[in-house]
Amino acid sequence: MSIGKNPGKNEVLFVWFNHYSGVTLKTPSKTLVIDPVDVKSRDFKHIDAILITHEHYDHLDQSLVAEMCKLTECNVVADPTSAKRLRNLIPPDRLKEAAPGSEIKLDKVTVRAEKSNHPPAATPVCYLVTSEDGLRVFHTADSLPYQEMALVGEDKLDVVFCTVAIAPGASPESGVDIARFTKAKVAVPYHTGSVADQQRFAEIMKKELPKTTCLIPETGKIYQVSRRP
Repeated sequence: MSIGKNPGKNEVLFVWFNHYSGVTLKTPSKTLVIDPVDVKSRDFKHIDAILITHEHYDHLDQSLVAEMCKLTECNVVADPTSAKRLRNLIPPDRLKEAAPGSEIKLDKVTVRAEKSNHPPAATPVCYLVTSEDGLRVFHTADSLPYQEMALVGEDKLDVVFCTVAIAPGASPESGVDIARFTKAKVAVPYHTGSVADQQRFAEIMKKELPKTTCLIPETGKIYQVSRRP
């Protein structure tokens, strides 16, 4: 869903809009929508890019992505399998394929595709978004933790979205491992329809990673994360 207000310098805003990995992320100059499903295209007034992490039904709705792209004239960044499925629906100049290690520039905002540990998917990716002010947001989609996540967190991650349920093998405990590897300032437990999963994540975080802020999101609510300049 859309975020009506604009973040200030050294801020980002986000909304979690379903029980999966659907997130709208807004920097001072760009609006990114990640894995839109279970929403209406009219809920999004302005989009600069849609990011797709993998081809599963709860992350890729091909007709919805095509409609959103047509209405907003945005770019679509997608993992190789999803990009192939979108090839006949999205104008070639707007579709960007993202394999791990690839980087897409949206003016001063950078989107980098990272490895995803989600074996049921064909070519899944996570996304590391760096705002024009240098805030770094790591969206892990359905990924289980993996050791190389520590490399992503080497350069001061501000926010990490941690899968805590629904995806195979995911749990509050595995979500905490993602937070532990990445060392982000703020950890967001998502990809669940259960508040109990989020609360369990928060309990473990308080005990094992007390210096990390745990932000339990409600769907449809706007959150702000800031970095001191």
